Amino acid sequence: MIDLHMHTVFSDGELIPAELARRAEVVGCRYIAITDHVDQSNVEHVAGSIVRFCSEDQHKVKVLPGVEITHVTPAEIADVVKRARKSGVKIVVAHGETIVEPVERGTNDAAIDAGVNILAHPGMITPETAAHAAKAGVFLEITARGGHSYSNGHVARTALEAGAKMVFNTDSHSPHDLVDRERAIKIIMAAGLSFVQAQEILANSQKLVEACSGAL
Repeated sequence: MIDLHMHTVFSDGELIPAELARRAEVVGCRYIAITDHVDQSNVEHVAGSIVRFCSEDQHKVKVLPGVEITHVTPAEIADVVKRARKSGVKIVVAHGETIVEPVERGTNDAAIDAGVNILAHPGMITPETAAHAAKAGVFLEITARGGHSYSNGHVARTALEAGAKMVFNTDSHSPHDLVDRERAIKIIMAAGLSFVQAQEILANSQKLVEACSGAL
């Protein structure tokens, strides 16, 4: 398992980074990314804290520093992404236009334009935006997170039609959100995808880690 969308007490998660790393290790994760929520007000502080933890952590699971750009207005997303990368993060996730939160319209496309790695829970993403993601090399997320997962089937169909690559993440906020590989495959298949496609989606996370960290 590789899970590149997780939260700690640096935003609205329940666990400190060390406990999240250990619990992820126990369910079989080899790589995770801590991607706490950021906007203009806290990006350097949160990113810096996560980068420091990742540089010092000695768990068997490799922890990558990341952030999730959350409810930032579309016009400001690119600047926050730039500041996050300057702070040393490896994985930049954008909080997409989920159907269960009032995310501003245009966020999906603005995040893709800004060069995020993953567009999380993009909701009722349009074919045009999915094609935009495919061209830009941005991964669309199939999520285990309750509520956000309601549109997994639509995201999967639209991504396949547009040729956009997908990744699976848990968007974990608490211990019970973590899943093992078997559970991840079931969640992906519940979005209407085959077992083979589920395995390909899980493999995409490895490719993303390789591209962002330089080694696996």
